[in-house]
Amino acid sequence: MTGDYLTNQFLVAMPTLGDPNFAQTVTLVCEHNKDGALGIVINRPMEMAISAVFEQLDLAAQDLRLRDQPVLRGGPVAPERGFVLHPPSAEGSRPYDATLAVSPQLHVTTSRDVLAAIARGEGPPHALIALGYAGWGAGQLEEEIRSNAWLNVPVDEAILYRTPYHERWRAAVKLLGIDSERLSSQTGHA
Repeated sequence: MTGDYLTNQFLVAMPTLGDPNFAQTVTLVCEHNKDGALGIVINRPMEMAISAVFEQLDLAAQDLRLRDQPVLRGGPVAPERGFVLHPPSAEGSRPYDATLAVSPQLHVTTSRDVLAAIARGEGPPHALIALGYAGWGAGQLEEEIRSNAWLNVPVDEAILYRTPYHERWRAAVKLLGIDSERLSSQTGHA
């Protein structure tokens, strides 16, 4: 976390968050600064598989295991825009175009070259592909946190890459040392 900013944190939706776009979601904050925040929801798989993205981009998938991996609904903003969450490029290899380093261990790329590398079987060892993102204007995310809409916790790569989608919210809550069954739908301030 940089200063009071939440880059490289999970936002865990509180049970009181009624917005259907974010109810029981885990959102990876890719960038947060004085101007606002951008995040990718990591636990909302779509009916679309990665193979459909490859077909739309006229890419032939060499790794058939990818055919059924779902694309994630990354958020309600720009649902036609793609994001790939992945570890950084191997040392000595050319980095992908249009890449933002969320942390030394995690990057987000919006360019076609990472998808082409994945299709060829030469891409990062782990990757999540999402369409759309969550966005907040200056001070908006901070206000939502003060209003008890979100909890935040540092990113855990096991949740990001290995935990089944339907278990990610509970797993993120557990990182906070909280039993998700004990989270109240009531809000308040002490």
